[in-house]
Amino acid sequence: MKINIAKPLLDEQEIMEVTRVIKSGMIASGPETVKFEEEFAKFIGCKYACAVNNGTSALSLALSATGINAGDEVITSPLTFVATANSIISCGATPVFGDINEESYNLSPESILEQITDKTKAIMPVHLYGMPAEMREIQKIADEYGLKLIGDAAQAHGSSIDGKMVGNFGDVECFSFYPTKNMTTGEGGMVTTNDEETYNKLNSIRNHGRPDSKLGVYEHDRFGLNLRMTDIGAAIGRVQLGKLSKFNELRKRNASIFNEKLSNIDKIKTPKVKNGFEHSWHQYTIRVENRENLAKYLKERDIGTGKYYPRLICDYPHLQKYKSDCTIAQELVREVISLPVHPGLSLNDVEKIIASVIEWSKD
Repeated sequence: MKINIAKPLLDEQEIMEVTRVIKSGMIASGPETVKFEEEFAKFIGCKYACAVNNGTSALSLALSATGINAGDEVITSPLTFVATANSIISCGATPVFGDINEESYNLSPESILEQITDKTKAIMPVHLYGMPAEMREIQKIADEYGLKLIGDAAQAHGSSIDGKMVGNFGDVECFSFYPTKNMTTGEGGMVTTNDEETYNKLNSIRNHGRPDSKLGVYEHDRFGLNLRMTDIGAAIGRVQLGKLSKFNELRKRNASIFNEKLSNIDKIKTPKVKNGFEHSWHQYTIRVENRENLAKYLKERDIGTGKYYPRLICDYPHLQKYKSDCTIAQELVREVISLPVHPGLSLNDVEKIIASVIEWSKD
């Protein structure tokens, strides 16, 4: 059987909860969504969580709620999914690309300092592959220059720094619940914050600018859109949240075995985790000089891989005008390739992947 790069794990629990919600007649955003928000905030350890229809909406909403407007600049990473930059453009702002750290693959604090101008209003670091960005250092920069700090935590459910979970840093942090993520709602996202005023803005903007986000009220305090999560999605999310810690334990187990067995291979550079940082292992990403050759070799053995990402996002046509000199990112983007690490893998699957990579390395 093929070993896929990702595999959402859903069972009768999710089916039962979705059935319950459908039978209740309340299938749009309602009490189930509120409960999911409360439970997610409790898991993260933050005060507030605002559920939306997808992770891209979470980013756009966060930018809007923190006051990012046309003409503003937002510093972010060039090695990420395109939604990171697209959300900045959706607010009329300009994405500015810093370089990344060679070990973490995340936005480098040093490169942020090089990109700050009079127009800079926010920093949007990405916790890529589930590895937390250097948020304490980045927070100091944001505080010094009076900038908003908006974390793209789409891949970092359960990641932490010194016991403080991602979702608690900066002004807001944004999660995705797409099916390939560490937990899913089908499609969906969440914005977390510890600031009540910011939460009230998030809540209002995601529901057409209504005061207190009250449905059926035809008053509108500000610009807004319909970015709401459905109660059907929230029902799935509540079950998945209850499984997230176990899912992450299995991801960590798989990643630990990979590190143990692959770290001494000359052709491969395995991921490293800094002391005090907890990686949620959304992806297990290695560096090799000929990733296409490795991907082909593993595909022939029914093992899926992923190139996250095939090129820097500033190389896409609509983002090329924002391109900057990202020397480290330009090197790494040609070498990164991800191996399956998801909790659906058996130990036999893990051993097959390892054996196949070792065989490839001997050619």
